[in-house]
Amino acid sequence: MDVILLEKMRNLGALGDRVKVKPGFARNFLIPQSKAVYANKANLAKFEEHRAELEKKAAENHQKALARQQALNALPVVTIAVKAGEEGKLFGSIGTRDITDALVKAGAVVEKREVRLPAGALRMVGEYEITIDLDSDVAAVVKVNITPES
Repeated sequence: MDVILLEKMRNLGALGDRVKVKPGFARNFLIPQSKAVYANKANLAKFEEHRAELEKKAAENHQKALARQQALNALPVVTIAVKAGEEGKLFGSIGTRDITDALVKAGAVVEKREVRLPAGALRMVGEYEITIDLDSDVAAVVKVNITPES
């Protein structure tokens, strides 16, 4: 199914690109979230009329993401104290919600969906570098130190 992207999306394309995606992805995600429209003549003409304002909005979002990136990169190491065993293994795990809560307490503006943990939840004491995806091509790295409670 061909769609026209209304915003830049990682691993898919840039604003205005005509891409071929699976019908379910278009129907269930891209179109309901206003990230794309069906690629037909009427929608193509409508998109060309609104291209300038969409590009302006994308540029504003990109600038906001760059400002947030600088603020996140300037943060000191964020410490999370949790219960842990003798060998440093946590009783439980640290997930995206815990990291988001700790960053918000440190004064950052972060949403849970922006935190990336590619290896899954953190289960050991130590220092980790966590990637925060702010925009399709803007990411910040925050250091999180997990320490055992005393």
